[in-house]
Amino acid sequence: MTDDGATAAVAQELSAADAEIEEMQRKVCEMEEEAEKLKKLTDSVEEDVGEGVDREEVDRRSAYIGNVDYGATPEELQEHFKSCGQINRITILVDKWSGHPKGFAYVEFAEEQSVQNSLLLDGSLFRGRQLKVVQKRTNIPGFFKGKGKGKKGKGKGKYYDPWADPWSGGYGAWRPPSKGKGKYMPY
Repeated sequence: MTDDGATAAVAQELSAADAEIEEMQRKVCEMEEEAEKLKKLTDSVEEDVGEGVDREEVDRRSAYIGNVDYGATPEELQEHFKSCGQINRITILVDKWSGHPKGFAYVEFAEEQSVQNSLLLDGSLFRGRQLKVVQKRTNIPGFFKGKGKGKKGKGKGKYYDPWADPWSGGYGAWRPPSKGKGKYMPY
């Protein structure tokens, strides 16, 4: 009897484990299908964006607005620039860590002539601040690359004085030369 009860318990545990494994496999299949749908969706969006938008052309229709009040909203900027022409988009840049506005914005117009009209508002007052309005420049990828964060001008703290007495030893006895950074040697 005990053998039959033990085998039945083991069989029940195996069937519970099998059911759990099948449930996990079903969830994995659902996740894979959802990932495939998302991939198709992002591919279609990237195709639409890649074909329809020319960055240089958009930049020619955009203006940089500097010295924008930190409490300004896109609606207020739209009200200020609506006399220049039809506005497609207003972007107020914010700090990615704190979420606070950086103090400048970009206004994308429907036509290039609207940008020229907006340049006339350079120096105008907006929420008590004098705006700086210039045409947005087009970034050239890789234009400022090359030097990077090299060690140009950064030595290891060793200074050669050709007139120093090599036998004086500074403050007293002979010391081995400093290795690396972090040792303060005023002379």
